[in-house]
Amino acid sequence: MRALLAEDEQTLGTWLSKALEGVGIQVEWVNNGKLADVSLQNNDHDVLILDLGMPGMDGLEVLKRLRARDQRLPTIILTARDSLNERVMALNAGADDFLAKPFALVELEARLHALVRRARGNEHSRLCCGSLIFDVQKKQFSLCGEILMLSPRKHAVLRVLIQHSGEPMSKQQILDRVFSDDQDVHPEAVEVFVHRVRKRLEGRGVRIVTMRGLGYALEEA
Repeated sequence: MRALLAEDEQTLGTWLSKALEGVGIQVEWVNNGKLADVSLQNNDHDVLILDLGMPGMDGLEVLKRLRARDQRLPTIILTARDSLNERVMALNAGADDFLAKPFALVELEARLHALVRRARGNEHSRLCCGSLIFDVQKKQFSLCGEILMLSPRKHAVLRVLIQHSGEPMSKQQILDRVFSDDQDVHPEAVEVFVHRVRKRLEGRGVRIVTMRGLGYALEEA
């Protein structure tokens, strides 16, 4: 999962970026509403974590512009403002969820996964593709009923693919979600990890296909 975090509080933004990346959520962090608006127009994300009180452009305006462009990106409002009126305004502007500060990281993580699952039409805590199952809560893969042990990078690559099951993911999209913390990694590295994961899935009822010009997709064999 790749999240855009729009939060102007330096301490919270730094901590939250590291904490979310620690649980496998790649984060792009901006501290200004205008920067958030630009990023939403130019970059690819799975979910938006949006603070209301930001410089440059208020979070509510960022949200209104997002929805005016018909971008249906799942959005959770994260703010110290806790009045009923502002909650209603945010929800009416197109917010999908609302979490007041202070909050527990585990709750935010759970809400983010739930938002993304809902957006993809999957309310369950398990993601499936053929004989491959990913338990979202346990962060664990099983294949043909057996636990599938993978290195952290291969696990992350396969998690991206099953989250977008049947949908082609380009090398850059996978790179952004798996290697965003390492600026020296090139798209060719994705080929290596996809090749290794593909070998682990061979003959087990699920496969990774290469779609020329589009990327890789996970599908039933």
